[in-house]
Amino acid sequence: MMLDMKTTDFLNVLSSKEPVPGGGGASAAVGAFAAALGMMVAALTEGKKKYASVEAEIKASGKRLEAIKERLIFLADEDAAAFLPLSRAYAMPAKTEGQQKERDQVMEQALYDASIVPLQIMETVTEAMKELVIMEEKGSRLAVSDAGVGILFAQAALEGASLNVRINTKMMKDRQTAEDLNSRAGALIREGHRMKELVYRQVLQKLE
Repeated sequence: MMLDMKTTDFLNVLSSKEPVPGGGGASAAVGAFAAALGMMVAALTEGKKKYASVEAEIKASGKRLEAIKERLIFLADEDAAAFLPLSRAYAMPAKTEGQQKERDQVMEQALYDASIVPLQIMETVTEAMKELVIMEEKGSRLAVSDAGVGILFAQAALEGASLNVRINTKMMKDRQTAEDLNSRAGALIREGHRMKELVYRQVLQKLE
């Protein structure tokens, strides 16, 4: 798995000519870091007498964040797997009408598949953001800055993945499908921005 690498190894491959990981895999990784920061807030809150009234909710949220983190680790690999057929499609011959038609069909499916995975990354990151709202509101005040960092990482992951949706939908010939995917991505961006603004504003107020 991509994120089984040491962080330095992942960064070295990311900075090379290798086709994967790219922006989608990097976005999934940043989203996983966001979820992990939320898990840390949960761990620092659980078992503290001051937060006994919210412990069950915090513990449940922490478990959801763990599942989200694992999902994003999986999606980093899925993004790489979806990109490889697209890179092969670009290399298909298109000298004859038959070759061009076959290339177009393969390319259209590959573009769709390469759009769906970053959209799934966006959906999963949005779920992480919902949990970070809980962590900022009810988690340990000593870790409120970590909830803030988490929401900022999540916002970066969300917008980064959206660019990977759009670079593929831009080239799709089925414009109705492309616009549907873009619309779904746009809705997630708006929802994520609302949560990021809420959490970040609250964190800054608590740090004053």
